[in-house]
Amino acid sequence: MAKPNDSEPLDPAFVKLAVVLLVGVVMVVFDSTIVNVAIDVLASGLHTSVSNGQWTISGYVLALGMVVPVSGWASERFGAKQVWMGALALFMVGSILSSAAWDIAALIAFRVLQGIGGGLMLPILQNLLVEAAGGRKLGRIMALISLPTLFGPIVGPVVGGLIVSHLSWRWIFWVNVPFSVAGLVLAWRGLKRSIPRKGAYLDVTGLVLLSPGLAAILYAVTEIGIKGGFGYTAVVAPLAAGLVLLGAFVFHALRTRRPPLVDLRLFKVRSFSAATSLMFLSGFGVFGALLLLPLYYQQVRGQSALFAGLLLAPQGLGMLLTRSKAGSLTDRIGARPIVLAGVVLTAAGTAAYTQVGVHTNEILLGLSLVVRGAGLGAVTIPVMAAAYLGLRPGQVPHASTVTRIAQQVGGSFGTAILAMILSTQLHALGAHGLAGQATAFGTAFWWSLGLTAIAVIPALALPRQRKDQPDVPPPPRQVSPAGRQPSPDAAAPGHPRSFETPKSS
Repeated sequence: MAKPNDSEPLDPAFVKLAVVLLVGVVMVVFDSTIVNVAIDVLASGLHTSVSNGQWTISGYVLALGMVVPVSGWASERFGAKQVWMGALALFMVGSILSSAAWDIAALIAFRVLQGIGGGLMLPILQNLLVEAAGGRKLGRIMALISLPTLFGPIVGPVVGGLIVSHLSWRWIFWVNVPFSVAGLVLAWRGLKRSIPRKGAYLDVTGLVLLSPGLAAILYAVTEIGIKGGFGYTAVVAPLAAGLVLLGAFVFHALRTRRPPLVDLRLFKVRSFSAATSLMFLSGFGVFGALLLLPLYYQQVRGQSALFAGLLLAPQGLGMLLTRSKAGSLTDRIGARPIVLAGVVLTAAGTAAYTQVGVHTNEILLGLSLVVRGAGLGAVTIPVMAAAYLGLRPGQVPHASTVTRIAQQVGGSFGTAILAMILSTQLHALGAHGLAGQATAFGTAFWWSLGLTAIAVIPALALPRQRKDQPDVPPPPRQVSPAGRQPSPDAAAPGHPRSFETPKSS
Protein backbone atom coordinates (compact mmCIF):
# COMPACT_ATOMS: atom_id res chain seq x y z
CA MET A 1 0.00 0.00 0.00
CA ALA A 2 1.03 3.58 -0.48
CA LYS A 3 3.21 5.14 2.13
CA PRO A 4 2.85 8.65 3.39
CA ASN A 5 4.83 11.16 1.45
CA ASP A 6 7.44 12.73 3.73
CA SER A 7 8.09 15.43 1.15
CA GLU A 8 4.57 16.85 1.27
CA PRO A 9 4.41 20.24 3.00
CA LEU A 10 3.64 20.58 6.67
CA ASP A 11 0.06 21.46 7.58
CA PRO A 12 -0.38 25.28 7.38
CA ALA A 13 -2.09 25.33 10.79
CA PHE A 14 0.91 23.57 12.28
CA VAL A 15 3.31 26.03 10.64
CA LYS A 16 1.27 28.92 12.06
CA LEU A 17 1.51 27.41 15.54
CA ALA A 18 5.27 26.97 15.12
CA VAL A 19 5.73 30.61 14.08
CA VAL A 20 3.69 31.84 17.07
CA LEU A 21 5.81 29.83 19.50
CA LEU A 22 9.20 30.47 17.89
CA VAL A 23 8.74 34.24 17.87
CA GLY A 24 8.09 34.06 21.60
CA VAL A 25 11.01 31.81 22.47
CA VAL A 26 13.76 33.09 20.18
CA MET A 27 15.23 35.63 22.61
CA VAL A 28 15.21 33.10 25.47
CA VAL A 29 17.72 31.04 23.49
CA PHE A 30 19.70 34.04 22.21
CA ASP A 31 19.91 35.79 25.56
CA SER A 32 22.78 33.90 27.18
CA THR A 33 24.97 34.12 24.07
CA ILE A 34 24.27 37.85 23.65
CA VAL A 35 25.29 38.52 27.25
CA ASN A 36 28.47 36.39 26.91
CA VAL A 37 30.32 38.98 24.85
CA ALA A 38 29.39 41.83 27.18
CA ILE A 39 30.68 40.49 30.51
CA ASP A 40 33.75 42.75 30.57
CA VAL A 41 31.78 45.89 29.71
CA LEU A 42 28.94 44.95 32.05
CA ALA A 43 31.29 44.32 34.98
CA SER A 44 33.05 47.61 34.36
CA GLY A 45 29.76 49.52 34.16
CA LEU A 46 28.58 48.09 37.48
CA HIS A 47 31.99 48.50 39.14
CA THR A 48 32.52 44.81 39.89
CA SER A 49 34.90 42.00 38.93
CA VAL A 50 34.53 39.81 35.84
CA SER A 51 34.08 36.74 38.08
CA ASN A 52 31.11 38.44 39.75
CA GLY A 53 29.82 39.54 36.36
CA GLN A 54 29.96 35.92 35.21
CA TRP A 55 27.10 35.17 37.59
CA THR A 56 24.74 37.10 35.35
CA ILE A 57 25.10 34.12 33.01
CA SER A 58 25.34 31.44 35.68
CA GLY A 59 22.25 32.70 37.53
CA TYR A 60 20.27 32.61 34.28
CA VAL A 61 21.41 29.04 33.56
CA LEU A 62 20.64 27.88 37.11
CA ALA A 63 17.11 29.28 36.94
CA LEU A 64 16.54 27.68 33.54
CA GLY A 65 17.52 24.29 34.91
CA MET A 66 15.54 24.51 38.16
CA VAL A 67 12.11 25.24 36.68
CA VAL A 68 12.22 22.81 33.74
CA PRO A 69 10.87 19.89 35.84
CA VAL A 70 7.65 21.73 36.78
CA SER A 71 6.76 22.84 33.24
CA GLY A 72 4.73 19.72 32.42
CA TRP A 73 2.66 19.92 35.60
CA ALA A 74 2.15 23.67 35.23
CA SER A 75 0.83 23.25 31.67
CA GLU A 76 -1.63 20.61 32.82
CA ARG A 77 -2.74 22.43 35.95
CA PHE A 78 -3.11 25.95 34.53
CA GLY A 79 -3.27 25.36 30.76
CA ALA A 80 -0.45 25.48 28.20
CA LYS A 81 -1.45 28.83 26.68
CA GLN A 82 -1.80 30.48 30.07
CA VAL A 83 1.57 29.22 31.32
CA TRP A 84 3.26 30.12 28.03
CA MET A 85 2.03 33.70 28.12
CA GLY A 86 2.73 34.08 31.83
CA ALA A 87 6.28 32.76 31.40
CA LEU A 88 6.92 35.03 28.40
CA ALA A 89 5.62 38.04 30.35
CA LEU A 90 7.90 37.12 33.26
CA PHE A 91 10.88 36.90 30.88
CA MET A 92 10.03 40.34 29.48
CA VAL A 93 9.67 41.90 32.96
CA GLY A 94 13.00 40.34 33.94
CA SER A 95 14.60 41.86 30.83
CA ILE A 96 13.26 45.35 31.60
CA LEU A 97 14.40 45.14 35.21
CA SER A 98 17.84 43.85 34.13
CA SER A 99 18.27 46.88 31.88
CA ALA A 100 17.63 49.12 34.89
CA ALA A 101 19.84 47.22 37.37
CA TRP A 102 21.73 49.51 39.76
CA ASP A 103 24.34 46.98 40.94
CA ILE A 104 25.54 43.46 40.20
CA ALA A 105 23.37 41.83 42.90
CA ALA A 106 20.22 43.38 41.40
CA LEU A 107 21.23 42.32 37.89
CA ILE A 108 21.83 38.71 38.96
CA ALA A 109 18.43 38.62 40.71
CA PHE A 110 16.66 39.98 37.62
CA ARG A 111 18.52 37.51 35.39
CA VAL A 112 17.20 34.70 37.59
CA LEU A 113 13.70 36.07 36.97
CA GLN A 114 14.38 35.91 33.23
CA GLY A 115 15.63 32.34 33.58
CA ILE A 116 12.49 31.20 35.39
CA GLY A 117 10.34 32.46 32.53
CA GLY A 118 12.60 30.98 29.87
CA GLY A 119 12.92 27.63 31.65
CA LEU A 120 9.14 27.17 31.62
CA MET A 121 8.84 28.09 27.94
CA LEU A 122 11.38 25.78 26.32
CA PRO A 123 9.79 22.40 27.25
CA ILE A 124 6.29 23.75 26.51
CA LEU A 125 7.44 24.66 23.00
CA GLN A 126 8.52 21.07 22.35
CA ASN A 127 5.39 19.60 23.96
CA LEU A 128 2.93 21.64 21.93
CA LEU A 129 4.59 21.09 18.57
CA VAL A 130 5.16 17.36 19.00
CA GLU A 131 1.60 16.87 20.23
CA ALA A 132 0.20 18.99 17.40
CA ALA A 133 2.05 16.90 14.82
CA GLY A 134 0.85 13.64 16.32
CA GLY A 135 4.35 12.21 16.31
CA ARG A 136 4.59 12.25 12.51
CA LYS A 137 7.34 13.91 10.43
CA LEU A 138 9.39 14.35 13.58
CA GLY A 139 12.57 15.11 11.67
CA ARG A 140 11.07 18.06 9.85
CA ILE A 141 9.35 19.25 13.02
CA MET A 142 12.63 19.25 14.93
CA ALA A 143 14.21 21.21 12.09
CA LEU A 144 11.69 23.94 12.95
CA ILE A 145 12.04 23.66 16.74
CA SER A 146 15.83 23.71 16.57
CA LEU A 147 16.09 26.98 14.62
CA PRO A 148 16.69 29.22 17.68
CA THR A 149 18.99 26.63 19.27
CA LEU A 150 21.11 26.33 16.14
CA PHE A 151 21.43 30.04 15.42
CA GLY A 152 21.48 31.46 18.94
CA PRO A 153 25.16 30.68 19.54
CA ILE A 154 26.06 32.16 16.13
CA VAL A 155 23.85 35.26 15.87
CA GLY A 156 23.95 36.06 19.60
CA PRO A 157 27.64 37.03 19.78
CA VAL A 158 27.30 39.22 16.68
CA VAL A 159 24.26 41.05 18.08
CA GLY A 160 25.96 41.38 21.45
CA GLY A 161 29.13 42.68 19.83
CA LEU A 162 27.19 45.29 17.85
CA ILE A 163 25.37 46.52 20.95
CA VAL A 164 28.52 46.66 23.08
CA SER A 165 30.40 48.48 20.31
CA HIS A 166 27.79 51.17 19.67
CA LEU A 167 25.35 51.33 22.62
CA SER A 168 25.18 50.94 26.38
CA TRP A 169 25.25 47.39 27.79
CA ARG A 170 21.69 48.00 29.03
CA TRP A 171 20.44 47.63 25.44
CA ILE A 172 21.44 43.94 25.58
CA PHE A 173 18.29 43.43 27.66
CA TRP A 174 16.08 46.00 25.94
CA VAL A 175 16.45 44.08 22.67
CA ASN A 176 14.34 41.29 24.22
CA VAL A 177 11.31 43.52 24.72
CA PRO A 178 9.98 43.91 21.13
CA PHE A 179 10.29 40.15 20.53
CA SER A 180 8.49 39.46 23.81
CA VAL A 181 5.66 41.87 22.98
CA ALA A 182 5.28 40.33 19.51
CA GLY A 183 5.28 36.85 21.04
CA LEU A 184 2.57 37.80 23.54
CA VAL A 185 0.35 39.34 20.86
CA LEU A 186 0.74 36.33 18.57
CA ALA A 187 0.07 33.89 21.40
CA TRP A 188 -3.02 35.83 22.53
CA ARG A 189 -4.46 35.74 19.02
CA GLY A 190 -3.05 32.48 17.68
CA LEU A 191 -3.38 30.02 20.56
CA LYS A 192 -6.69 28.78 21.90
CA ARG A 193 -7.18 28.85 25.63
CA SER A 194 -6.20 25.54 27.19
CA ILE A 195 -8.54 23.86 29.67
CA PRO A 196 -6.76 23.47 33.03
CA ARG A 197 -7.01 20.24 35.01
CA LYS A 198 -7.70 21.32 38.57
CA GLY A 199 -6.94 17.86 39.92
CA ALA A 200 -3.50 17.64 38.27
CA TYR A 201 -1.11 15.97 40.71
CA LEU A 202 2.22 17.60 41.57
CA ASP A 203 4.96 15.31 42.86
CA VAL A 204 6.15 17.62 45.63
CA THR A 205 8.70 15.13 46.94
CA GLY A 206 10.18 14.79 43.48
CA LEU A 207 10.27 18.56 43.04
CA VAL A 208 12.05 19.06 46.39
CA LEU A 209 14.68 16.51 45.33
CA LEU A 210 15.13 17.18 41.61
CA SER A 211 15.15 20.97 41.24
CA PRO A 212 17.66 21.68 44.06
CA GLY A 213 19.74 18.72 42.87
CA LEU A 214 19.98 20.16 39.37
CA ALA A 215 20.73 23.63 40.74
CA ALA A 216 23.53 22.28 42.95
CA ILE A 217 25.15 20.40 40.06
CA LEU A 218 24.89 23.39 37.72
CA TYR A 219 26.37 25.62 40.42
CA ALA A 220 29.26 23.19 40.90
CA VAL A 221 30.15 22.95 37.22
CA THR A 222 29.98 26.74 36.93
CA GLU A 223 32.48 26.98 39.79
CA ILE A 224 34.75 24.47 38.00
CA GLY A 225 35.14 26.98 35.17
CA ILE A 226 35.65 29.92 37.53
CA LYS A 227 38.06 28.17 39.93
CA GLY A 228 39.88 26.26 37.20
CA GLY A 229 39.55 22.77 38.68
CA PHE A 230 37.66 20.28 40.86
CA GLY A 231 39.73 20.54 44.05
CA TYR A 232 37.75 23.28 45.76
CA THR A 233 35.07 23.15 48.44
CA ALA A 234 32.88 25.41 46.29
CA VAL A 235 32.92 22.65 43.66
CA VAL A 236 32.99 19.41 45.65
CA ALA A 237 30.31 20.27 48.25
CA PRO A 238 27.50 21.30 45.86
CA LEU A 239 28.43 18.57 43.39
CA ALA A 240 28.19 15.90 46.08
CA ALA A 241 24.93 17.36 47.42
CA GLY A 242 23.46 17.51 43.92
CA LEU A 243 24.38 13.89 43.14
CA VAL A 244 22.86 12.71 46.45
CA LEU A 245 19.63 14.59 45.73
CA LEU A 246 19.47 13.20 42.18
CA GLY A 247 20.08 9.68 43.50
CA ALA A 248 17.26 10.14 46.01
CA PHE A 249 15.00 11.40 43.22
CA VAL A 250 15.73 8.34 41.07
CA PHE A 251 14.89 6.05 44.02
CA HIS A 252 11.67 8.00 44.67
CA ALA A 253 10.58 8.20 41.00
CA LEU A 254 10.99 4.45 40.44
CA ARG A 255 9.13 3.44 43.62
CA THR A 256 6.30 5.95 43.95
CA ARG A 257 2.79 4.69 43.17
CA ARG A 258 1.65 8.13 42.00
CA PRO A 259 2.84 9.91 38.82
CA PRO A 260 6.45 11.09 39.36
CA LEU A 261 7.61 14.57 38.46
CA VAL A 262 9.67 13.02 35.65
CA ASP A 263 8.95 9.53 34.36
CA LEU A 264 12.34 7.78 34.40
CA ARG A 265 10.84 4.63 32.87
CA LEU A 266 11.23 6.43 29.56
CA PHE A 267 14.83 5.24 29.62
CA LYS A 268 13.57 1.73 28.91
CA VAL A 269 12.99 2.97 25.35
CA ARG A 270 16.30 2.45 23.57
CA SER A 271 15.99 5.36 21.16
CA PHE A 272 15.10 7.76 23.99
CA SER A 273 18.07 6.67 26.11
CA ALA A 274 20.48 7.02 23.19
CA ALA A 275 19.07 10.41 22.16
CA THR A 276 19.23 11.78 25.71
CA SER A 277 22.86 10.65 26.05
CA LEU A 278 23.70 12.38 22.79
CA MET A 279 21.99 15.58 23.90
CA PHE A 280 24.15 15.60 27.01
CA LEU A 281 27.32 15.03 24.97
CA SER A 282 26.31 17.67 22.42
CA GLY A 283 26.81 20.23 25.18
CA PHE A 284 30.54 19.52 24.99
CA GLY A 285 30.63 19.86 21.21
CA VAL A 286 28.35 22.88 20.87
CA PHE A 287 28.57 25.07 23.97
CA GLY A 288 32.07 24.02 25.08
CA ALA A 289 33.59 24.76 21.70
CA LEU A 290 31.65 28.01 21.46
CA LEU A 291 33.59 29.16 24.52
CA LEU A 292 36.90 28.36 22.80
CA LEU A 293 36.22 29.76 19.33
CA PRO A 294 35.63 33.47 20.10
CA LEU A 295 38.32 33.45 22.81
CA TYR A 296 40.89 32.15 20.31
CA TYR A 297 40.09 34.94 17.87
CA GLN A 298 40.14 37.60 20.60
CA GLN A 299 43.13 36.50 22.69
CA VAL A 300 45.44 35.02 20.06
CA ARG A 301 44.41 36.86 16.89
CA GLY A 302 43.60 40.18 18.60
CA GLN A 303 40.14 40.54 17.06
CA SER A 304 37.36 42.62 18.62
CA ALA A 305 34.28 40.98 20.16
CA LEU A 306 32.21 42.01 17.14
CA PHE A 307 34.69 40.68 14.58
CA ALA A 308 35.13 37.46 16.54
CA GLY A 309 31.36 36.98 16.42
CA LEU A 310 31.33 37.60 12.67
CA LEU A 311 34.09 35.02 12.19
CA LEU A 312 31.74 32.41 13.66
CA ALA A 313 29.13 33.08 10.95
CA PRO A 314 30.44 30.28 8.64
CA GLN A 315 29.32 27.77 11.26
CA GLY A 316 25.76 29.10 10.93
CA LEU A 317 26.03 28.75 7.15
CA GLY A 318 27.02 25.11 7.58
CA MET A 319 24.00 24.51 9.81
CA LEU A 320 21.75 26.00 7.13
CA LEU A 321 23.15 23.63 4.54
CA THR A 322 22.09 20.50 6.42
CA ARG A 323 19.18 21.60 8.62
CA SER A 324 16.17 20.88 6.38
CA LYS A 325 17.75 17.90 4.61
CA ALA A 326 18.67 16.27 7.91
CA GLY A 327 15.05 16.53 9.04
CA SER A 328 13.54 14.96 5.93
CA LEU A 329 16.20 12.22 5.75
CA THR A 330 15.56 11.33 9.38
CA ASP A 331 11.89 10.78 8.57
CA ARG A 332 12.87 8.53 5.64
CA ILE A 333 15.83 6.43 6.80
CA GLY A 334 16.05 6.92 10.55
CA ALA A 335 18.33 8.87 12.85
CA ARG A 336 21.39 6.62 13.15
CA PRO A 337 23.09 7.11 9.76
CA ILE A 338 22.41 10.87 9.79
CA VAL A 339 23.84 11.33 13.28
CA LEU A 340 26.92 9.22 12.57
CA ALA A 341 27.63 11.25 9.44
CA GLY A 342 27.09 14.44 11.47
CA VAL A 343 29.54 13.36 14.17
CA VAL A 344 32.18 12.67 11.52
CA LEU A 345 31.63 16.10 9.93
CA THR A 346 31.73 17.86 13.32
CA ALA A 347 34.99 16.11 14.19
CA ALA A 348 36.47 16.93 10.77
CA GLY A 349 35.52 20.60 11.14
CA THR A 350 37.06 20.75 14.62
CA ALA A 351 40.32 19.07 13.55
CA ALA A 352 41.80 22.20 11.94
CA TYR A 353 41.49 24.07 15.23
CA THR A 354 43.67 21.51 17.00
CA GLN A 355 46.54 22.89 14.88
CA VAL A 356 45.87 26.60 15.31
CA GLY A 357 48.71 29.06 15.58
CA VAL A 358 49.07 32.82 15.64
CA HIS A 359 48.81 33.16 11.87
CA THR A 360 46.71 30.17 10.79
CA ASN A 361 44.96 30.84 7.49
CA GLU A 362 41.53 32.34 8.23
CA ILE A 363 40.03 30.98 5.00
CA LEU A 364 40.97 27.44 6.10
CA LEU A 365 39.46 28.07 9.53
CA GLY A 366 36.30 29.54 7.99
CA LEU A 367 35.85 26.50 5.70
CA SER A 368 36.40 24.24 8.71
CA LEU A 369 33.60 26.05 10.52
CA VAL A 370 31.27 25.45 7.56
CA VAL A 371 32.01 21.72 7.81
CA ARG A 372 31.62 21.80 11.58
CA GLY A 373 28.29 23.63 11.33
CA ALA A 374 27.04 21.12 8.76
CA GLY A 375 27.89 18.33 11.18
CA LEU A 376 26.18 20.01 14.13
CA GLY A 377 23.03 20.54 12.07
CA ALA A 378 23.06 16.89 11.01
CA VAL A 379 23.40 15.74 14.64
CA THR A 380 21.01 18.05 16.47
CA ILE A 381 17.82 17.51 14.49
CA PRO A 382 17.77 13.68 14.22
CA VAL A 383 18.68 13.33 17.90
CA MET A 384 15.77 15.55 18.96
CA ALA A 385 13.42 13.59 16.73
CA ALA A 386 14.66 10.19 17.96
CA ALA A 387 13.89 11.16 21.56
CA TYR A 388 10.14 10.96 20.84
CA LEU A 389 10.05 7.71 18.89
CA GLY A 390 8.02 4.96 20.52
CA LEU A 391 6.46 7.23 23.16
CA ARG A 392 2.77 7.55 24.01
CA PRO A 393 1.29 11.07 23.78
CA GLY A 394 1.07 11.30 27.57
CA GLN A 395 4.82 10.68 27.81
CA VAL A 396 5.74 13.65 25.62
CA PRO A 397 5.86 16.25 28.46
CA HIS A 398 8.17 13.97 30.45
CA ALA A 399 10.38 13.44 27.40
CA SER A 400 10.61 17.18 26.80
CA THR A 401 11.59 17.74 30.43
CA VAL A 402 14.33 15.09 30.41
CA THR A 403 15.81 16.17 27.09
CA ARG A 404 15.85 19.81 28.14
CA ILE A 405 17.62 18.89 31.39
CA ALA A 406 20.16 16.81 29.45
CA GLN A 407 20.90 19.73 27.13
CA GLN A 408 21.14 22.21 30.00
CA VAL A 409 23.43 20.12 32.20
CA GLY A 410 25.50 18.89 29.24
CA GLY A 411 26.06 22.43 28.02
CA SER A 412 27.15 23.55 31.48
CA PHE A 413 29.49 20.59 31.88
CA GLY A 414 30.97 21.11 28.44
CA THR A 415 31.65 24.78 29.01
CA ALA A 416 33.08 24.24 32.51
CA ILE A 417 35.39 21.36 31.60
CA LEU A 418 36.82 23.00 28.48
CA ALA A 419 37.22 26.28 30.39
CA MET A 420 39.18 24.40 33.06
CA ILE A 421 41.39 22.70 30.45
CA LEU A 422 42.03 25.99 28.67
CA SER A 423 42.81 27.78 31.94
CA THR A 424 45.29 25.08 32.95
CA GLN A 425 47.01 25.16 29.57
CA LEU A 426 47.21 28.96 29.48
CA HIS A 427 48.75 28.96 32.95
CA ALA A 428 51.39 26.45 31.81
CA LEU A 429 52.13 27.95 28.37
CA GLY A 430 51.15 31.61 28.69
CA ALA A 431 54.72 32.64 29.42
CA HIS A 432 55.63 31.70 25.84
CA GLY A 433 53.62 34.60 24.44
CA LEU A 434 51.02 34.32 21.71
CA ALA A 435 52.55 31.10 20.36
CA GLY A 436 52.12 29.49 23.78
CA GLN A 437 48.53 30.71 24.01
CA ALA A 438 47.80 29.26 20.56
CA THR A 439 49.22 25.89 21.68
CA ALA A 440 46.97 26.04 24.77
CA PHE A 441 43.91 26.56 22.58
CA GLY A 442 45.01 23.72 20.28
CA THR A 443 45.17 21.36 23.27
CA ALA A 444 41.70 22.42 24.41
CA PHE A 445 40.36 21.79 20.90
CA TRP A 446 41.93 18.31 20.99
CA TRP A 447 39.82 17.63 24.08
CA SER A 448 36.74 18.99 22.30
CA LEU A 449 37.49 16.69 19.36
CA GLY A 450 37.85 13.66 21.65
CA LEU A 451 34.60 14.41 23.46
CA THR A 452 32.86 14.78 20.11
CA ALA A 453 34.15 11.36 19.00
CA ILE A 454 32.67 9.71 22.12
CA ALA A 455 29.22 10.56 20.72
CA VAL A 456 29.64 7.71 18.23
CA ILE A 457 28.89 5.20 21.01
CA PRO A 458 25.30 6.28 21.85
CA ALA A 459 24.73 7.14 18.17
CA LEU A 460 25.08 3.44 17.33
CA ALA A 461 22.06 2.74 19.56
CA LEU A 462 19.79 5.11 17.62
CA PRO A 463 17.16 3.64 15.29
CA ARG A 464 18.49 2.89 11.83
CA GLN A 465 15.15 2.65 10.09
CA ARG A 466 11.72 3.78 11.17
CA LYS A 467 8.75 1.47 11.41
CA ASP A 468 6.40 1.50 8.45
CA GLN A 469 3.53 3.91 8.82
CA PRO A 470 0.05 2.51 9.50
CA ASP A 471 -1.90 1.99 6.29
CA VAL A 472 -4.86 3.98 7.60
CA PRO A 473 -4.08 7.68 8.05
CA PRO A 474 -4.43 9.02 11.59
CA PRO A 475 -7.48 11.10 12.49
CA PRO A 476 -7.21 14.88 12.24
CA ARG A 477 -5.61 16.55 15.24
CA GLN A 478 -6.31 19.91 16.85
CA VAL A 479 -3.21 21.93 16.08
CA SER A 480 -3.49 24.59 18.76
CA PRO A 481 -3.40 23.56 22.42
CA ALA A 482 -7.12 24.04 22.88
CA GLY A 483 -8.22 21.10 24.94
CA ARG A 484 -7.04 18.92 27.73
CA GLN A 485 -3.75 17.14 27.53
CA PRO A 486 -4.31 13.59 26.22
CA SER A 487 -4.08 10.86 28.79
CA PRO A 488 -1.00 8.64 28.65
CA ASP A 489 -2.92 5.79 27.05
CA ALA A 490 -5.08 7.86 24.73
CA ALA A 491 -5.26 6.57 21.19
CA ALA A 492 -7.73 6.59 18.36
CA PRO A 493 -9.51 3.28 17.69
CA GLY A 494 -7.64 1.20 15.19
CA HIS A 495 -4.43 3.17 15.54
CA PRO A 496 -1.25 2.50 17.47
CA ARG A 497 -0.96 3.96 20.97
CA SER A 498 2.55 5.23 20.42
CA PHE A 499 4.33 7.51 18.02
CA GLU A 500 6.28 5.98 15.15
CA THR A 501 8.46 3.26 16.59
CA PRO A 502 11.77 2.24 15.01
CA LYS A 503 12.40 -1.26 13.79
CA SER A 504 14.77 -3.21 15.94
CA SER A 505 18.20 -3.46 14.43
